[in-house]
Amino acid sequence: MHGRCGARGASSSSVEFDDKGWPCWPDREDLSAEFIRLLAAAQEGGATVSECWLTLSRINLASESSWSEEWIKTAELNEARAELSFQNGNLITARRNWLRAMTYFHAAARPLESLDDLLTCAVDGMRRCATNFLKSRVPAGEVLSIPWTEDVCLQAYYLPSAFRDNGPVIVCIGEPGSYKEELIAKYAGHANERGLSLLAVDLLGTQVALPPERLGQRFETAMSRVLDFLSEKPGVDNTRIAIVADAWSSSLVARAAASDARFAAAVCDAGIWDSHERSFFFRHAAGHEQTGCLEECNSISRSIDCPLLVTAGEGGWLLPGALTEFGNKLGNIHHDASLILFRRAETAAMQGHLDNPTLANEVIFDWLEDRLRLRTGLS
Repeated sequence: MHGRCGARGASSSSVEFDDKGWPCWPDREDLSAEFIRLLAAAQEGGATVSECWLTLSRINLASESSWSEEWIKTAELNEARAELSFQNGNLITARRNWLRAMTYFHAAARPLESLDDLLTCAVDGMRRCATNFLKSRVPAGEVLSIPWTEDVCLQAYYLPSAFRDNGPVIVCIGEPGSYKEELIAKYAGHANERGLSLLAVDLLGTQVALPPERLGQRFETAMSRVLDFLSEKPGVDNTRIAIVADAWSSSLVARAAASDARFAAAVCDAGIWDSHERSFFFRHAAGHEQTGCLEECNSISRSIDCPLLVTAGEGGWLLPGALTEFGNKLGNIHHDASLILFRRAETAAMQGHLDNPTLANEVIFDWLEDRLRLRTGLS
């Protein structure tokens, strides 16, 4: 393996492998995680394993631009194949290549130190491929701008179901500063196979910056605007709109589900991370340790009325024992709530199920399908 990376302000180092066989750079945890995400995306058609390894072999991160440049080259190759296939009438192959190009452009945009021109190229390419992917679907998807405030709109993609009129919709939200295009590769297949429409939304839009102290408050109103918009959209059953959080935004989604009773189901952390942060603060403020970091179900989880699913990994940021305890208490106070903990022995155990999102999403979307069907008594 010839791929190399350099730490910020440190010498470059060769790629290594951890005890699970994942490639990693000790100096660059961000890029290590991004490459794992790329390999995992191959399971959903968002990448190919061979292209990932070939691109990695060309990267020399002693150069600040090499990571982004090489992923852009791979993305453009897939985009060119997509355009040729589309011209020849091969829509399935065109969609598959646009989907992979989206993932590779997304990888190019991830490093925080990406040069402005490369970042612009990556983001423009990602959105261009997403738009073409939506247009080539049957039925076609839509690029949406959902009114929020007087001067801000939420940017979203809508992928309608091919199987149902007046059907359920899954709203999926990425973490702050992330891109909704990644959510298409991650969730679209699972939703489409089950006859569920999908709305992928940028959290407050990647062009909008809010102070952290205002993020939670504003997010709740944003999700209410999304519900307002969907409730008036033809083909949507406004009694069957569910929300799914992705990664860091999970507690924000929990707040939205707690503040708006119109959600039919929610997949989020039920406020676990909020509880953890408060417990951490109080322990240090008191100057002594307390037993357990998640001793009580918080007010957020108590305020969520709709069916609620929490998924977590044994190898994530929070201890498995604390998560299990929280899940038990959650089940005691909520009429339909459960916590599923993925163990290392089955994978999907990293934070955000980074190592195997497919396994976690199968569980999540089966649960959503069951809850949205039960809500209207469908067989």
